Amino acid sequence: MEKSTLMSPITRHLLNWYRANKRDLPWRGITDPYLIWVSEIILQQTRVAQGWDYYTRFTRRFPNVHSLAAASEEEVLKIWQGLGYYSRARNMHAAALDITNRFKGKFPTRYQEILSLKGVGEYTAAAISSIAFNKPYAAVDGNVLRVFARLFAIEESIHAAKGKRVITEIVQSLLPPEDPASFNQAVMDFGALVCTPLQPECIDCPLQGSCMAYARNEVANFPVTRKKTKARKRYFNYFYIVDNGFTYITRREEQDIWKNLYEFPLVETPLPIDINQLAGNKGFRELFVDTPQMIIEPPSSLKHVLSHQIIHAYFYRVKLLEEHPFNAPEHFIR
Repeated sequence: MEKSTLMSPITRHLLNWYRANKRDLPWRGITDPYLIWVSEIILQQTRVAQGWDYYTRFTRRFPNVHSLAAASEEEVLKIWQGLGYYSRARNMHAAALDITNRFKGKFPTRYQEILSLKGVGEYTAAAISSIAFNKPYAAVDGNVLRVFARLFAIEESIHAAKGKRVITEIVQSLLPPEDPASFNQAVMDFGALVCTPLQPECIDCPLQGSCMAYARNEVANFPVTRKKTKARKRYFNYFYIVDNGFTYITRREEQDIWKNLYEFPLVETPLPIDINQLAGNKGFRELFVDTPQMIIEPPSSLKHVLSHQIIHAYFYRVKLLEEHPFNAPEHFIR
């Protein structure tokens, strides 16, 4: 008897759907673990449409582990610039150095070794193991949790350890050992194209007959989630200093978002402040100590929403008068 006849209907329908509908992505059809790793890290917290260009740019500049390890962290961050969540790039650079030193430059092939790399979690390790090395590890991320929470009407929250464990066990039991790569990628695409978060295509879904949430007419109730932590609001006041044709930037050193990246001099305040309140702010006085004459223009502003923070940024143009030289703090870069 052929193995395919032993497949569950869910597995068989998913694979058939995938063969007919899989997305044409630049990292598809390859088995190079380095390139698969890069694609998976880029797609964390990033939509495919945005990640595509960054993947192409990143792999052109760093086509293999050796080139990534040989680069400076600053070079890596420059290529990553604009994608956000910069810890991903730092972790990749650290992992490339680790592969060079611990594995003599060869990407590890064992699941536990892949999992030991900095910035690699269970999902990424499973994706690399299955796609690059054809090993039977179920890659379970948010898309996969949603799909199978609906299929089996899982009452546990997908954000809880028990819910994740239950679904992972289900997915692992459905994984065809002869082709784990296609199965994992099929579920990824199915979650992105059919079983979407808000408006799933239930009418045309090939798994409709197996979906318990659909049978109950409760698709909108799954997956069960717990409320997200309220995003922290932050107020950043940036100063674009005009000094005789020059300006100043600083480098973020503290353990915070955008560490080691450059920015205009910043004063963070717990609440929004008015331009007339600047002179009384301690951080502002420290930036402009012994600078008696300046012109500060009303700020422009923007709002930047991250998963865990909401940044309200205000940009002030500060013009220094030439007859009063600016005593810039030591950490300012002109």
